[in-house]
Amino acid sequence: MATPAPSRTISPTLARRIAVAAQGFGRPLAAAVTTRQLNAVIDRLGLLQIDSVNVFERSHYLPVFARVGAYDRAMLDALTMRPRAPHTEYVAHEAAFVRREDRALFRWRMDALRARYGGDTEEWEAAHGRTARWLLDELAERGPLAASEIEHEENVRTGPWWGWSEVKRTLELLFRFGDLAIAGRNRFERRYALPEQVFPASMLEARVEDRDAVRELVRRSVRALGIGTSGDIADYYRLTSAQTRAALQELEDSGEVERVQVAGWGRSGRPLPAWLAAGARAPRKVRASALLSPFDPMVWERARALRMFGLDYRIEIYTPAARRVYGYYVLPVLQDDRIVARVDLKSDRRSGVLLVQSAWAEAEADAATPRRLAALLGEAAHWQGLSEVAVRERGTLAHALAAEVTAMGIGGTIAG
Repeated sequence: MATPAPSRTISPTLARRIAVAAQGFGRPLAAAVTTRQLNAVIDRLGLLQIDSVNVFERSHYLPVFARVGAYDRAMLDALTMRPRAPHTEYVAHEAAFVRREDRALFRWRMDALRARYGGDTEEWEAAHGRTARWLLDELAERGPLAASEIEHEENVRTGPWWGWSEVKRTLELLFRFGDLAIAGRNRFERRYALPEQVFPASMLEARVEDRDAVRELVRRSVRALGIGTSGDIADYYRLTSAQTRAALQELEDSGEVERVQVAGWGRSGRPLPAWLAAGARAPRKVRASALLSPFDPMVWERARALRMFGLDYRIEIYTPAARRVYGYYVLPVLQDDRIVARVDLKSDRRSGVLLVQSAWAEAEADAATPRRLAALLGEAAHWQGLSEVAVRERGTLAHALAAEVTAMGIGGTIAG
């Protein structure tokens, strides 16, 4: 059967505004941020990706700050890191906080990961069987535990997997299989538990057919993205192309998504089809100013970031220092519906300074970019409990940014 033609063509500018609005940008900021607003951000995005790098701030805090401004991080901790918090952890995009009740949507993934890593019974028994049984018994007897609290002859860091011990590797596999759950975190360290120690029986007994679960995840992906290619949509929850195409067809048939075309998306003569969420806002303009985590859904799919914003973005944490182009922990800067800059940030908590280790202008930067970015960095420093902003003399935007920081009285320039 022939693929249906897109119903209409959308300009890249409008597609960009649809995407930015769908991600929750451009809304008026409240004088005081409440738990309700934090929940609304997570519900809109569907997840908060977790990453342990803390050079500026841990990643899951940043998408919320980008969308609602300064807030009390303890409120987000209460929603995500307590043993019976409203959100739990699972492998959604990557490791992420998701709603507790969404666990059933990922049962098919648990089964797939079990088949991939534990399907060979003999191999599993030889590699992990004894440790797995011991861990399950230990958690049943003692309750939720962090890996560091578990004493075992094999709880020694060795080999690949970030130097994880056999205990840690087995804990992580059992978590992915659904045999364990996360009972919050302590100083950011996961606490592993049996599922019945974390979830009520009703949640553990909930069943969603694989096809229905995937369709719901695709529905949420399109809603969170606003508009995207099938690749963009599949990437949101790391679905396969076949799963995504089948679900999109069902959602198109039900009128929940519309197949469209975005001018300029795709190669010459071979435009990429895109899908637009029904009811997605299509604003004439968006007013926003935000620092984007490398793991923010706005930019985490690098091909989409390049297509949508002209942003050729790679995180350079794992690149040797001498080979880094932009810096260690570089955050794209969103102003309105454009990516206008990128900054390498570090919170020097001992000195009370937000260090801008480099600042680079993008092609979409304009005369207002340095002033608006300086104001945003001042807000970020205040949110972090830092007293000033210091800009190093590195990057195409550094000089203009330092001048604005100085003029605002929130910091200045440092050499290097």
